[in-house]
Amino acid sequence: MNPQRTTPYYISAVQRATPTVNGRLTEIWIEPGDRLLDVLRDHLGLVGAKRACGRGECGSCTVLLRGRPVMACLVLAARADQVETIEGLADEARPLRQAFADAGAFQCGFCTPGQIVRGVALLREGLPADERALRQAMSGNLCRCTGYAGIIQALQRAAQETAPTPVATPTASPEGSG
Repeated sequence: MNPQRTTPYYISAVQRATPTVNGRLTEIWIEPGDRLLDVLRDHLGLVGAKRACGRGECGSCTVLLRGRPVMACLVLAARADQVETIEGLADEARPLRQAFADAGAFQCGFCTPGQIVRGVALLREGLPADERALRQAMSGNLCRCTGYAGIIQALQRAAQETAPTPVATPTASPEGSG
């Protein structure tokens, strides 16, 4: 008796996902293990988040997930529902980008998108006033060129320029004076 030979078959694990990316609802087909970084770059053409370490150690792939900075190389695409990339933050980040240029906060530029994305998140929540705390807040984003002084200076400058201007409240004059 000969056992029947069977042809191997594969069940596709591809699934539909509908994340909001940069304010726009998108429809993508992903495998369960696809990383957010790969989906952004390879499926959606958003190449601002850089492929570097692939282990969440350098911050070059930083994006905002529900408003919080994350390393896109560590996030499963199936878990990403609201994503903002450097491309989607272009207008909001304009003062920070200008501050980076003015302070010489980048040289090669490879880490700059991740630095800007994390910087935008910090500016939204309020930049730490203490320089040491600011350096700690930026510690997940590595730069091998600048030594960080320009990056910290740029963040502080952008925070000053984007701070709301206090509105003067009129003082009430005592009755009868005038």
